Amino acid sequence: MVARCRKIFGQKRVGHSGTLDPDATGVLLVGLGRVTRLLRFLTDLPKSYIGEVVLGRATSTLDASGEVVGARDMTGVGLDEVRTAAAQFVGDIEQVPPMVSAVKVGGRRLHELARAGQEVERAARPVTVHRLDVSAGPGPGVFTIEVDCSSGTYVRTLAADIGTALGGGAHLRNLRRTAIGSFTLADATPLDGLTPADAVSPAEALRDYPVSTVDAATADAVSHGKSIEAAHEGPWRVLDEAGNLLAVYEAGRPAVVIVSG
Repeated sequence: MVARCRKIFGQKRVGHSGTLDPDATGVLLVGLGRVTRLLRFLTDLPKSYIGEVVLGRATSTLDASGEVVGARDMTGVGLDEVRTAAAQFVGDIEQVPPMVSAVKVGGRRLHELARAGQEVERAARPVTVHRLDVSAGPGPGVFTIEVDCSSGTYVRTLAADIGTALGGGAHLRNLRRTAIGSFTLADATPLDGLTPADAVSPAEALRDYPVSTVDAATADAVSHGKSIEAAHEGPWRVLDEAGNLLAVYEAGRPAVVIVSG
């Protein structure tokens, strides 16, 4: 995706706000040029997903691309049972990142180690699942899940944990990221149809954060990285009177200055 965007937008400096699994589809936010410095704020936004939990087959990757490592007939498990099992994973929980993830251990990404046939210990990490709705899927033993969660949550791990909680195993398939913050599928452009006209402004890219518009004198101070009075809790956008993003501030101090004096 990054390589294609370099060609489409004529930019060498391109980044993204968080990987998608190889089999997954959906929303991906891409930053161009100096805006790549803002990507950490987009990475921190909550995410939404839809996918299918397949009960009865545990896989090496926790999704449909992996090898089956455990099988059990779970076609008799009903929707109410799955909803009860899923409910225990709503709220503040801890997850062990899957081996096929981008998390680094000892300076190497886990998916690189997994491809080399290695498995290492991974510390559990705190995440938050805001919503986990379960509905009947397209066949016996298959259930559709819709998830709203914090950044860093692995939906494939949720699927596997639901299977374990039901006394068997499970894996995830047909994962689709439906939103990052307020950016939804309705805002997305398919890669094959992407053009330079689809780029949004830096101010719009950070639309999920509070905003303050400053006068010319304050804008000059912001462009020089000076502290200003804190207008909001947490990160907030500072715009000039024309609506251009000057910087992102935290606690009155510049976290990222886009326009330098």
